[in-house]
Amino acid sequence: MVAGCGGAGGKPTSVVLVTHDSFVVSPDVRKDFERETGLRWRILQSGDAGEALTKALLTAGNPQGDVFFGVDNNLLSRALDRDLFDPYEPQALASVDPRFQLDPGSRVTPVDHSEVCLVYDRTWFAERRMAPPHSLAVLVRKEYARLTVVENPATSTPGLAFMLATIAHFGPHNGWATYWSELAAGGVFVTDGWEEAYNARFSGSSGKGAYPIVVSYSTDPAAAAYFAGKPLEHSPVAVVRDSCFRQIEFAGILRGTRNEAGARKLIDFMLSKRFQAGIPLTMFVLPTRKNVALPPVFQRFAPSIADPLQLSPRTIGENRDRWVNEWTNIVIR
Repeated sequence: MVAGCGGAGGKPTSVVLVTHDSFVVSPDVRKDFERETGLRWRILQSGDAGEALTKALLTAGNPQGDVFFGVDNNLLSRALDRDLFDPYEPQALASVDPRFQLDPGSRVTPVDHSEVCLVYDRTWFAERRMAPPHSLAVLVRKEYARLTVVENPATSTPGLAFMLATIAHFGPHNGWATYWSELAAGGVFVTDGWEEAYNARFSGSSGKGAYPIVVSYSTDPAAAAYFAGKPLEHSPVAVVRDSCFRQIEFAGILRGTRNEAGARKLIDFMLSKRFQAGIPLTMFVLPTRKNVALPPVFQRFAPSIADPLQLSPRTIGENRDRWVNEWTNIVIR
């Protein structure tokens, strides 16, 4: 058991954040929290987002930490239905964009967001003088056959978000299933997770893979420009705007925490201007707090997705498992 680490008098001296492997906080920001609160901030990473949530649910009420970060809007119903969190409404929630506040019961706090989108390798298409994809629908055309890598929605949160994007776009009845049948017939490549899809299979990444289209994030153009290590006129990757599905990540106080006061302080800190301003260049997603200045590379290269595809958490919760099973039967067979 990790939670409940205390000093000689029994008062907790640390707060434990349970999260996924993609969580990153700069050492300076982490030290700021520890200096302000007098608590040691411990981070327990538990696999990818879906795996971390599953592990947290297995210990609901007797948690391994105090705060969980990383449940998104597409898996939110699973956490809320299982009573994973204690309610808490931080004062700074008033500074968070209302579009990201999806739980009227205040059990989770929106910390960051991005959009899951189709991303393509600009150079690959330019060298072949071929038009890059401009919509979800064109991927089923024969000229785009065997060009796309996607993640499995049963094992990947961006894969789940992209499946939901197709349902929101084509409709929850037969339209989305027909679309995936055509993608499968056209040779879409499926991986278990984002790491393999983007870094190994996508031609626009350092992995120099064979696929010039990948399911990834709207912030990828900014990230690619940032890691290029030299000034660029254009990012090497671009986003198919009509494919984008909103993804919001939440934090919540784990029911059964041994350090409720420390957990509240950590939630408060994750909404502070200091923490929110550091999100783009550590996790390459966007802050949920309003009026937080973005780094110049984000201002220049990250496209603003004003009207992303969305489904309500309730609709997702009621249908998610069935839709994933249907997708598996269509694509994996």
